[in-house]
Amino acid sequence: MTVPPSAQPSVPDTIVLVHGFWVTPRSWEHWKAHYEARGFRVLTPTYPGFEVEVEALVADPTPVAEVTLPAIVDSIADVVRGLDRPPVLIGHSAGGTIVQLLLDRGLGACGVVLNSAPTEGVRVVPLSQLRSTWTVLKNPANRHRAVGLTEEQWHYAFTNTFSEEESRELYRRYHVPASGRILWNSVLANLMPGPQDAHVDYANPARPPLLFVSGGEDHIMPPAIQRSNAAHYRGDPVPELREYPGYAHLLPAQPGWERIADEVLDWALAHATGARPEPAGAQ
Repeated sequence: MTVPPSAQPSVPDTIVLVHGFWVTPRSWEHWKAHYEARGFRVLTPTYPGFEVEVEALVADPTPVAEVTLPAIVDSIADVVRGLDRPPVLIGHSAGGTIVQLLLDRGLGACGVVLNSAPTEGVRVVPLSQLRSTWTVLKNPANRHRAVGLTEEQWHYAFTNTFSEEESRELYRRYHVPASGRILWNSVLANLMPGPQDAHVDYANPARPPLLFVSGGEDHIMPPAIQRSNAAHYRGDPVPELREYPGYAHLLPAQPGWERIADEVLDWALAHATGARPEPAGAQ
């Protein structure tokens, strides 16, 4: 008989799934149900102002244009601090950056980042990433806007290994505009003096364990970015890297995702620490 995680005080009983840009928590719908079936409580917090459905954000993207990265991280940090036990943190794309920022604060029992956007200091910019984000970066005025992708742009950036029909269905179900402000700030961060919004202390000895997962066919956050991001960390614990050939950026929705979901959770449970979340208000 399997003992549920809620009955094992030393094991995380909660998984926090953090979504990225151009999607909402709806993009975690399959992983949430899958992990709940394994006996875990699964939380899918969203960004401030994103509490409405996909269709509402598409109709009125004002909250997308107004959100900032510090506000997102603070909001999700509050969720993590409110839990009885440090949870497993899993982030996808920009959610991977957010998870890295949370771990840097000492939050969570461990972190898994899937096709993660980079933290500050990672300067690798593959051509496929530039093409995927060019719709935002081609116009500096987009720093004040919410910018969506066309179906064709979505297919290239998120679902290049999917059929056009599958890509179109996922676009209609998941896609919302993204914050031009945050994307532009991430580009400028490496040119600005001093720590910026996505800064982490790569030598932080209090950081919980971290696993980078990369889809081998990802266009917007290719494996080179994951390798570079992981290589920036120094000291223990050393981040681990796993690459899954044939997977695109929207890895959580690609056939075969169940195996990856189980493998990363098994890794997380084996590496989870028992550290308590920092006190409310700490940075």
